[in-house]
Amino acid sequence: MQIVQSDIIENGQAIQLRWQDGTTARFHAIWLRDNALDETTRNPVNGQRLRTVQDIPKDLKITSTEVAATGNVRIVFGPDHHETVFPAPWLQARSYDRTNLNKRGWLSDDIVLWSHKLAAQPPSTSYTLATTDTGTLSSWLRTIETHGFAIMSDCPRVDGALLDVAALFGYVRETNYGKLFNVRAEVNPNNLAYTNLGLQAHTDNPYRDPVPTLQILACLENTVEGGESAVVDGYAIARRLQEENPYWFDLLAKHPARFTYAGSSDICLEAKRPMIELGPDGEMIAVRFNNRSAAPFTDVPYDDMSEFYAAYRRFAELVDDPEMAVTFRLEPGELFIVDNTRVLHARTAFSGTGQRWLQGCYADKDGLVSTRKSLEAQLNEVAA
Repeated sequence: MQIVQSDIIENGQAIQLRWQDGTTARFHAIWLRDNALDETTRNPVNGQRLRTVQDIPKDLKITSTEVAATGNVRIVFGPDHHETVFPAPWLQARSYDRTNLNKRGWLSDDIVLWSHKLAAQPPSTSYTLATTDTGTLSSWLRTIETHGFAIMSDCPRVDGALLDVAALFGYVRETNYGKLFNVRAEVNPNNLAYTNLGLQAHTDNPYRDPVPTLQILACLENTVEGGESAVVDGYAIARRLQEENPYWFDLLAKHPARFTYAGSSDICLEAKRPMIELGPDGEMIAVRFNNRSAAPFTDVPYDDMSEFYAAYRRFAELVDDPEMAVTFRLEPGELFIVDNTRVLHARTAFSGTGQRWLQGCYADKDGLVSTRKSLEAQLNEVAA
């Protein structure tokens, strides 16, 4: 989208741009100078700023501007006559001249909320396609961003193969459980995950700060009766709670819960975060729910505690609602990945006969998002 008009406003303290479709946006001079793209402002190799905000003249103003034939805009600043050019698409994508009508708990338009109906066609791909076709891998990674959950089939059925899957997009987050961990029934387990008990849907490791943001669980053996896996969209749960009772939603977002883990003598992990976490602008950015690791809530005022527990109980009821869960049996050679800040996972109890061997590891979303963006940029270059 090209810029068709550029006007200096507010005595040079800002500029107003108009695009081909008639939309307009204002930008402050200080913002434009701070974000200039020229080589004297940013390193041309890595894109990092070469100057600090203190280097910008206090009496900065825009002295002239013109729209080029390409639809980009050239701007000259005073008093030092610094000149820079902004691509029209770059500015349009970063416009901040808008009225914020977002309510508490808003979500990006890219986020897809889901329920049990997703079971009819869960997001999935095969290991072979993901490792041989850039477009397939890019699409799978984007689905993890939008849905918070995806399946991969046709994986190597060997010890540690899930680490190769993590390497497709990022790096393993090593914890006290190791680089990877084996999920199977043990004698005297240090975590209830290592039993044949059923587990309520939960997010992993809420007692860490920061929490691992991705989890992969891969199946190597599964000959038991039971042991089905399930995933639940925590954002969809939070949204349902907000629609039913906004006050309860706000209580879980306003007051921090506490989580703790001390499964062995050398481990004592504690963290304090709300069950529903909102960003400064009200965006929903995380959900934490883990009954096994919940510590006594001590940050909720006495006058709010009864209602806080009512909200907590209702949130748990929604988590357990079969209408909200996608349930599946993980077979050898299959794995699933979840956004651990959003999607809860669970399993049903299983028999003591047979073998159920899953391996898990943690990773982080920043690597996944970075890889997805890089792959998309490569695909766009080829298409162009």
